[in-house]
Amino acid sequence: MTTAVGAWRDAKRPLWPMALVVPALPFAAPLTATATGSGWGWWLTPVFILGVIPVIDLLVGDDRDNPPDTVVPALQTSRYYRWITYLFLPAQYAALVMTCAVWSGGVDLPGAAGLVLTAGLVNGIAINTAHELGHKREAVERWLSRVALAPTGYGHFFVEHNRGHHVRVATPEDPASARLGESYWRFWPRTVIGSLRSAWRLETSRHRLRGRSPWTWRNDILNSWAMSVALAAALGVAFGPGVLIFLALQALVGFSVLEAVNYLEHYGLLRQRNAAGRYEKVDPRHSWNSDRLTTNILLFQLQRHSDHHANPLRRYQTLRTFDVSPQLPAGYATMLLLALVPPLWRRVMDHRVLAHYGGDPARANTVPGYQAPSPTR
Repeated sequence: MTTAVGAWRDAKRPLWPMALVVPALPFAAPLTATATGSGWGWWLTPVFILGVIPVIDLLVGDDRDNPPDTVVPALQTSRYYRWITYLFLPAQYAALVMTCAVWSGGVDLPGAAGLVLTAGLVNGIAINTAHELGHKREAVERWLSRVALAPTGYGHFFVEHNRGHHVRVATPEDPASARLGESYWRFWPRTVIGSLRSAWRLETSRHRLRGRSPWTWRNDILNSWAMSVALAAALGVAFGPGVLIFLALQALVGFSVLEAVNYLEHYGLLRQRNAAGRYEKVDPRHSWNSDRLTTNILLFQLQRHSDHHANPLRRYQTLRTFDVSPQLPAGYATMLLLALVPPLWRRVMDHRVLAHYGGDPARANTVPGYQAPSPTR
């Protein structure tokens, strides 16, 4: 809903810096580890993100306030919102350096697992910051997007998301759009491998159209990966070669978090073909939304995903919610956990997808041989 222009103000303006809580959380973990005298203290960040935030989401509830069109230009150009995304990056890198230092100093098994999950969750959520920055026209923001992607080694996301996913979203041709009846564990290899292949094809085609080899420093995939290699080399020199194992494990966690979010954002949704046989234009019906306030603050309103796909250049502070968008029953933090347990996920989501299409699975993006769930009494 849109509030009257004269009465509207950004009530969330003082809340947006809370997005920096995520990269700041690892710095509270040493205190917990010291107080408990156990490596379990390093589980503070995953417990907060995956346990506490869903509870806060439930208690705080939804926010459906939309900015009026007349204030959007001023919101778009305000540097206040932009600097919050910029500040995420030094906090992200400081957390990575700190966790590398702890790893190199030696930790017990619970501590090692907690460190991997901590760094992986922070850098996985940083991919969302990279996502926000990478959609912008300003060169500095696009460069910072690749800096945020470097710790997970997922620099090809910069190419595939903007030029692949946004073109093919909610179609069977998109590796990042999950199909009705497809579990996260089946989706994961399809999207990881498919997105990488697609990104390389897109970037190779771009360079060949300009009459040059893709093996150049101007290749956005190669220069993004070079950042990851340089970062790993620097941390390996600083903390010893043993830290490379930690970097690989946390990167795996990080990009798996991203793919879990991809999984839930378009699960089962399908753009229909028009009379010419082409897919209809992307609109707010083709992404799952959540209006949970807390997670929207922490994720720069990624959960207002329908507006993002319909208007990818809109900055996070201007994204809107729509009545026609299919709504998730909870915020991303909760839904991510559900996605890891396929029977629970299908019990919660499959009937919602079918309801979105009037009970007709043929109108949804389904896996071959999909069997609709029996109606519940």
